[in-house]
Amino acid sequence: MTKELRRLSFVILAMFLSLFLASSWIQVIDADNLAQNAANTRTREDSYQIQRGSILVENSAIVTSVPADDRYQYQRVYTDAAMWAPVTGYFNPVLQSATGIESALNADLSGTGSNAFFAEIERILSGQPQQGLSVRLTMNAKAQRAAWDALQEKGYQGAVVAIEPSTGRILAMVSTPGFDTNKLAAHDSTAVNAEHDRLAAEPDKPLYNRAIAGNLNPPGSTFKVVVAAAALASGDWTLESTLPNPARYTAPSGEPISNAWGGTCGDGKTTTIAEALRRSCNIPMAELAVELGDKAVRVMAEKFGFNADFEIPLTVTPSSYPSGLDDPQTALTGFGQGKVTATPLQMAMVAAGVANEGAVMKPRMVDAVIGDDFAVHRQFTDEAFEQALSAEQAEALTAVLTQGVSSGAATGARIDGVDVAGKTGTAENGGNPYSLWFTGFAPAENPKVAVAVVVEDGGGRGQSGSGNGIAAPIAKKVIEAVLGR
Repeated sequence: MTKELRRLSFVILAMFLSLFLASSWIQVIDADNLAQNAANTRTREDSYQIQRGSILVENSAIVTSVPADDRYQYQRVYTDAAMWAPVTGYFNPVLQSATGIESALNADLSGTGSNAFFAEIERILSGQPQQGLSVRLTMNAKAQRAAWDALQEKGYQGAVVAIEPSTGRILAMVSTPGFDTNKLAAHDSTAVNAEHDRLAAEPDKPLYNRAIAGNLNPPGSTFKVVVAAAALASGDWTLESTLPNPARYTAPSGEPISNAWGGTCGDGKTTTIAEALRRSCNIPMAELAVELGDKAVRVMAEKFGFNADFEIPLTVTPSSYPSGLDDPQTALTGFGQGKVTATPLQMAMVAAGVANEGAVMKPRMVDAVIGDDFAVHRQFTDEAFEQALSAEQAEALTAVLTQGVSSGAATGARIDGVDVAGKTGTAENGGNPYSLWFTGFAPAENPKVAVAVVVEDGGGRGQSGSGNGIAAPIAKKVIEAVLGR
């Protein structure tokens, strides 16, 4: 073979290998991304022929597809639509829109993703019509119902999140006011657009998922748990460490800070961190935050999940503890005011981390993707996020939070025969109505559920409502539902 022929052979071989690698990449590695690309009209048209998979809670379908007399062939149907709206979202083939789980796991549900490939081959060979895969959620139906009823019956604007502390599995996610996902999944585009525009114009923003997004609220005194955790983690403080106990405290900015009732935190000239938590005193926690400094509080907040991006698989708006706060701003964060903001999911993670011996788990709301024969195509597993506290520190903090529910500022969450650990919050919003909070877990000695509740707009009581009076009883009902009481 001449030198020229050898060179030509190498060139042809290189071109062949390049073509092989490129086609392999397109057909195998990047096939899922290409299939789900919004510009891929062929995949979209093909998906209309496929009966979309169900969304399941405890093996009962809360979302199904039924035959439709139009080109889209199937219509999505949502059970208890408003209650499950922040979880399921909606799917509309006419407008090519989807939200919630319908969007996050669209490839699996539509049967167009890589996970459905072998199921599709099997159906082709058997002559059966193709179906999408189903999604089994982590949710607890009784907890979801308890949270929804507790918010809905009083017309509250707010959200509830419940988590299994040892795994991060989300047991409940409710946001009110809700909306009927069936109306946004209809195949009449004119009616759907009109309904969406109406919901978008509502002042109470029903399209917001307040559990993980929307306009985030200051967490108020529930954030005192994070500040106390930062103190314990420093090694310089214990829960019995003392702080000055004035009736009025002047922050480094000159701004006066007081306890909610206007007096001191107990009778002595000093008070302990434990007593400040139990009574929910603002002054000592502001003093403590300044002593610890912005960085120490922020580091602990981030160990619990602040400033982090989570896909659960829904996209979560990060809760915020800004960097570079000066002492006056840090003093305000000592009792969850100022520039710190949080989602209910985030505050549930704080409670769950303390409950789980200081180990914070990544939250998730899907257990598995399954076929119609219940064969598992994809399993979701538990994943650790951070170790915020040692087990001993978490145990000490749990004891104080339990006292807060039994005889302190969070008695609204008490359950006969069950030790509940928790913290309330009544967060100011300038001159607007307060945001009312509770976060906690139970049973304190063997936690099965951690829960966070926020009720916005003062629960309809302006600035006279309280976290203990409004949010804590809601959390109590959710805890009772999980524990089967």
